[in-house]
Amino acid sequence: MIVPFTKYQGTGNDFIIIDNRELKYRELDVAALCHRRFGIGADGLMLLQKAEGYDFEMVYYNSDGNLSSMCGNGGRCIAHFAHSLGLGSGNNLHFIAVDGPHKAFVKANQVELQMIDVNHWEVRNSQCVVLNTGSPHYIQFIEENTGDFDLIPFSKNIRYGAEFGKEGINVNVVQQIGDNALAMRTYERGVEDETYSCGTGVTAAALSFALLNPKTGNIKISTAGGVLEVRFKQADKGFSDVWLCGPAEKVFTGEISA
Repeated sequence: MIVPFTKYQGTGNDFIIIDNRELKYRELDVAALCHRRFGIGADGLMLLQKAEGYDFEMVYYNSDGNLSSMCGNGGRCIAHFAHSLGLGSGNNLHFIAVDGPHKAFVKANQVELQMIDVNHWEVRNSQCVVLNTGSPHYIQFIEENTGDFDLIPFSKNIRYGAEFGKEGINVNVVQQIGDNALAMRTYERGVEDETYSCGTGVTAAALSFALLNPKTGNIKISTAGGVLEVRFKQADKGFSDVWLCGPAEKVFTGEISA
């Protein structure tokens, strides 16, 4: 079977996107397609499918082949792809993902994605917060430069430890580099390695920073793959009107035998 695909990246988080509105592709070997030496190579694969009442449905698989929770950068990339297909109303799109409905706004290669409201979290201490922004995240603030931090062993101890080992969790180390600016690195479950960027992780870092340093506004987060911005409204009961903003770019299109 020959499968047409489009490769996208959002701040270095890269994805294979397949138009599956006709439900032609039901049994893809996602892990093989995402393999960086023997396949196309990607952090994950997304199927764009029809959904009643929405412009499309986003079905997301991690690179290990398993269906995953929400992917923020993936959501921004598939919104850009859907816009290129003529879906949506003007620059606005409304789609459904595993964590519920999302809105997106596309202008050139910039995509703003509305994330879920966040009303539950656990502040463990003045440097650690656990919360879910569509995917579960462990946020650890550090004083040292994130680039010097030994991320992989630290993250594996948490991701595979007794508390989170069964379901897994994404692990992020975050450094404050300005009044409203953060730098971060992420170890992603399902990829089981560090990724260049993580949209739900960036969102989780911004909201965690606001919990520990109460403020409302825009926070810019630098990742290995580029800079993203998170906007939100904060109240006693939680966070609403949360938007993840940044670039989403088509890398190439192709066909592969699958």
